Amino acid sequence: MYQKIKEIFNAITNEWDLTEERKKLLVPLIQFIQDKVDRGQVVNLNFICTHNSRRSHFAQIWAQVAAYFHNIPAVNCYSGGTEETALFPKVTETLAAQGFDIFKIADTANPIYAIKYGDNIPPLIGFSKKYDSPFNPASAFAAVMTCSQADGECPFISGAEKRIPLAFEDPKITDGTPEQTRVYKERSLEIAAEMFYVFSHIKK
Repeated sequence: MYQKIKEIFNAITNEWDLTEERKKLLVPLIQFIQDKVDRGQVVNLNFICTHNSRRSHFAQIWAQVAAYFHNIPAVNCYSGGTEETALFPKVTETLAAQGFDIFKIADTANPIYAIKYGDNIPPLIGFSKKYDSPFNPASAFAAVMTCSQADGECPFISGAEKRIPLAFEDPKITDGTPEQTRVYKERSLEIAAEMFYVFSHIKK
């Protein structure tokens, strides 16, 4: 794992205190993962938001990294939306500043990115897609709803074993303002802290 990402996680353990309210929201996700680990089963997590352009990608990426950091095996993290748009460029810019190695592997209206968090670790693939895209698992996964709008628009998600509401504030509200860089950085670190917390509570 790249050193800068390790430093972020080490800082989280020292500086980030989650509220009791957020900790309660994370319990179902911890329980889902722990149950799969106890049964020796693969853990599939699909983080879902409306456009699959910002929060769902942050959550997918940081969850995968947190699982690796805490040495929780057989964890596969995905993301999707209620509609397909594009991964917002500020997300990749933010993650690159936080230590990820990111390069574009398809330059289209909906670009595809390889997102690496270590030299010898397979990269994550980032692009916008619907939650039921063939790229994502069709069954035996937890649907983690990272925005309230997607949670409301999806009364039923086919194939999901469990549905977990875990909304984050949309950094999109600062697009085009002087606050954008700061807010995207803060949202990324907030999500990183919560994913770190989740996987730090998994007993192997």
